[in-house]
Amino acid sequence: MRWDCHGTFLHFAILILLWNRTSAQIRYSIQEELKIGTIVGNIAKDMSFDRRTLADRNLRIVSGTKQDLFQVNQRDGALFVNQRIDREELCGKSTPCIVNLKAVIENPLEMHHVTVEILDVNDHSPSFPDPEYRLEVSESAMTGARFQLEGANDPDIGLHTLRFYKLSQNDKFELEVEDLTQDSKTPFLILRKPLDRELTPQYNLLLTALDGGSPQKSGTLNISVIVLDINDNAPVCEQQKYTVLVQENMAVGTFLLRVKAADSDEGLNGEVEYSLRSKFRNTPSEVFGLDKVTGEMKVVGKIDFEKEQMYELKIQASDKGQVPLSTHCNVFVKVKDMNDNKPEIDVTSLSSRIPEDAPLGTVVALMGVTDLDTGVNGQVVCTLPGDLPFDLKPSSEGNFYSLVTKSPLDRESIPQYDITITAKDLGTPSLSSVKTIRVEISDINDNSPVFTQDPYTLYLLENNAPGASILTVSASDADEGENALVSYSFGHVSAGSGQSVTSFLNINPENGNIYALKTFDFETLKTFQFQVVAKDSGRPSLSSNVTVNVFILDQNDNAPVILSPMSANGSAEGVEEIPRNVNAGHSVTKVRAYDADIGYNAWLSFSLQHVPDPSLFGLERYTGEIRTLRSFMETDEAEHKLVILVKDNGNVSLSATATVIITAVEPKEAFAASDIKSTVKTEEENNLTFYLMITLGSVSALFLLSIIGLIVMQCSKPPDYSSKYCRDSNYADTSGNGTLCHSIQYRSGDKRYMLVGPRMSIGSAIVPGSNGNTLVVPDHRRRISGEVRSYV
Repeated sequence: MRWDCHGTFLHFAILILLWNRTSAQIRYSIQEELKIGTIVGNIAKDMSFDRRTLADRNLRIVSGTKQDLFQVNQRDGALFVNQRIDREELCGKSTPCIVNLKAVIENPLEMHHVTVEILDVNDHSPSFPDPEYRLEVSESAMTGARFQLEGANDPDIGLHTLRFYKLSQNDKFELEVEDLTQDSKTPFLILRKPLDRELTPQYNLLLTALDGGSPQKSGTLNISVIVLDINDNAPVCEQQKYTVLVQENMAVGTFLLRVKAADSDEGLNGEVEYSLRSKFRNTPSEVFGLDKVTGEMKVVGKIDFEKEQMYELKIQASDKGQVPLSTHCNVFVKVKDMNDNKPEIDVTSLSSRIPEDAPLGTVVALMGVTDLDTGVNGQVVCTLPGDLPFDLKPSSEGNFYSLVTKSPLDRESIPQYDITITAKDLGTPSLSSVKTIRVEISDINDNSPVFTQDPYTLYLLENNAPGASILTVSASDADEGENALVSYSFGHVSAGSGQSVTSFLNINPENGNIYALKTFDFETLKTFQFQVVAKDSGRPSLSSNVTVNVFILDQNDNAPVILSPMSANGSAEGVEEIPRNVNAGHSVTKVRAYDADIGYNAWLSFSLQHVPDPSLFGLERYTGEIRTLRSFMETDEAEHKLVILVKDNGNVSLSATATVIITAVEPKEAFAASDIKSTVKTEEENNLTFYLMITLGSVSALFLLSIIGLIVMQCSKPPDYSSKYCRDSNYADTSGNGTLCHSIQYRSGDKRYMLVGPRMSIGSAIVPGSNGNTLVVPDHRRRISGEVRSYV
């Protein structure tokens, strides 16, 4: 090929410019012997070049020793075969057969690697070095004598290469084939019957070599066996067996040994020459070399202990007699190991999921450890990180390990482990490798459901709608799957009064929603408690319970009830007589009323709804006491009918009315009537006192029962009773100290009685005028204790 200085300089400059502009490699695969012009692939398409600019950008193949095999079409970017491609000529027996090209395109300047793999086709028949082979055999040759023939060669590879031989039919010789490697087969003629030169001086045999292709190809060798006169002494090896020890990776050219053989004959019959007749795996030119004259053997290739630990070689020593005789000297080359291989970990059995209650010593995985080296170079020790609940137990042979549990497992803490196993040999320097296996911990039902609150405290306004949800309890389970599926039910269902909670409550077993089946009345039931059980679906199932404390909150649903004045027929109407000579400020009478509600809902106020003379009588707003505002005048009417409105302080207030008829009489009549009235009034007050004492006793008993119930409900946390007492008033203390209190008040003659009711210590205040007597509750746990009632 003519040297083009200008082109070489141009290519060199292009390579320098494209050093940092090389893109990813394109790879194509084609069969050998394709027709010239066959399209291999489209570089422009595979490189995403714009085909319209290919001609201007000068796409071409510029480098590579075999670039003339392919060319590129500058119009469409197609890479096509430019010359005949013979894989055997390019690569011989090497696989894979690769042709590396470089594609260059300009504007901007780019270079890309193109790799073309040449695939083999069965285009060669097995062939012998010579079509004719002459074999001279002495007539004195013994039956069983072996004669090596020249083997055939097939440059194809794989199934297309040489597979077997067959010999033409004859009565003296048989064919024996020795496999040196997968692709190297040496034929031998074996003498099965004695020869007689005088009867048959020559045998013509046909040896056929066949490959494994489809269709099958073959080659033939014509063998002429010439029977000669005897050469009765064959060479004799100095040693029948030679043994040599070599290290792997020994340098090429290293002398191994010298084979010696002697022949007692003279002349050419006594001259010996040596040949390498048999080896394993490798051909003579790859590993060992033999001088046919001196018998010296040297290293000519790489020795790898892991591929072959010992080579058994047969050295043929043949004389040069007219009928050559030969013998075989056996050479054993033992390879000494060097530490050039890392250990390998092979997990043979793995339980990727184990239960968290697995007993100590449970086998998680079985693994084998191998090191291709030998001795201490192949002795391997496996270790684990020290913070894992696992341990490695070696087998008695030492090359198997079992991974076992050494401490308890808890899926809720660590659901899986990535276990790194380190294998390290004992060579110098030592080599190591690692293997990571993942073990997941499966769940068992070892966790009970846990409620988000314990206990639950529910403040529920009375007069709730039946069927509405009043509370949702929630519990979580740290387990998973069925073990974490929680259902809810009532536990201890007694409400404390002997009545079953299930008669007026219902619970959704799936989500914990609790529904009221009836309307609650504060005046009837103020507090109760029950238990909810959360149960998981494991086997066996686990459960936990929580106490729910329910406090019914008051609503303004009771109107005031007039206690006095009260007529004989039960109507709120009374008659009062006063002397006409009373002064201003004289107490005429007092309207008394009662409200069954509590707090602001029971805070009563009094007002004159109808009064004939507003200047004569006045009414105390919060006590209901009627007093004269001035003295009577002669012009004033003797009878005055006052209508008093009694109203509570609820957001939507309720009210009642009482009628008081005041008659002004002369003083003498007043005194006479006063005695009679005093007697009647004393009797009425005594009766009133009796009824109020009964009421007082009932309220006190109910109060004590409430205190005892709350102590039982809150045994772990004593109730927060306020230490302050209420003022002598009919309404709650709203000074901000968080204490609600109320009292029962009544008069009997000139005596005044007051029962201080239990306080509501809930950290809250009832705000007058708020919507529905709203209970303003800070965001902390609340308690209500006792009963609040109001009498005036």
